Amino acid sequence: MIDQQKPLGSGFGPQTTAAEVLTGIDLSGKIAIVTGGHSGLGLETTRALAGAGARVIVAARHPGAAETATKGLPRVTIEELDLSNLDSVRVFAERILAADRHIDLLINNAGIMACSETRVGPGWEAQFATNHLGHFALTNRLWPALRGGARVISVSSAGHHSSPIRWDDIQFTRGYDKWLAYGQSKTANALFAVHLDRLGQDDGVRAFSLHPGKIFTPLQRHLTIEEMTAEGWLDASGAPADPTFKTPQQGAATQVWAATSPQLDGLGGLYCEDCDVAARAEKLNEAFAGVRDYATNPNEAKRLWALSAELTGVDNSTDATR
Repeated sequence: MIDQQKPLGSGFGPQTTAAEVLTGIDLSGKIAIVTGGHSGLGLETTRALAGAGARVIVAARHPGAAETATKGLPRVTIEELDLSNLDSVRVFAERILAADRHIDLLINNAGIMACSETRVGPGWEAQFATNHLGHFALTNRLWPALRGGARVISVSSAGHHSSPIRWDDIQFTRGYDKWLAYGQSKTANALFAVHLDRLGQDDGVRAFSLHPGKIFTPLQRHLTIEEMTAEGWLDASGAPADPTFKTPQQGAATQVWAATSPQLDGLGGLYCEDCDVAARAEKLNEAFAGVRDYATNPNEAKRLWALSAELTGVDNSTDATR
């Protein structure tokens, strides 16, 4: 079998913006859902898609803040969604399905990073629950609206390099590490795209995951200035110190490219970065570059899908045992 997890030579790069990847692409008549589409990379994604003609549904935990942030953007509507609450996920999906509209693009963008130990639902670790399980349940509940041709984008991160799925203690019941928990959740995002793409192809649904790059956004809300200085992100005065950080417009570009680029037609289940398909990390010598094999392993992806369906009680896409 040919390994498709390798760069295409897209012609774009780390400095490309979301608006630039949409040059010449008309999204008129398309409907997109962007979770967390009112803040950080989500807001820039919403802005770019709406600017290209799409109707964008922003799924937000705090609708009032989302209304304020997106004010003036054309063709943007706000719907309430709390990914850490499966009842909220169900109600949101029911509202979308009741409108009887096809969803062309689902960008699972919202997430939390490196928070202190928090439990949601029946005691689930919050990063795994919010970043992965909430989006898993959402995508499955929206399946009737996705069938017939859609792209589902799972926003992962180079943070996946920090941890594979911890099958012996996924919920961190034997000691919590906020960075390992974040890394596991981002590996889960990548594996979700792998198996979703496998299951969805017959229904015209393709899925991709991605690393957006390093960007200063509200995602860092749980980190102290001291922590970010120790990481080399900020200097002693608190000013940005890492030249590899992207602007929010550049950071949103890879998810917009993955959602819309004709260069990806006929492909799926791949992990992307810098507006191209990423290389395998095992073939690179650069730390936190490319994608680790465990984050694209189809057997790991199938196992995670089965566990996620068991935990959430939701699996409306197709036969998950395939």
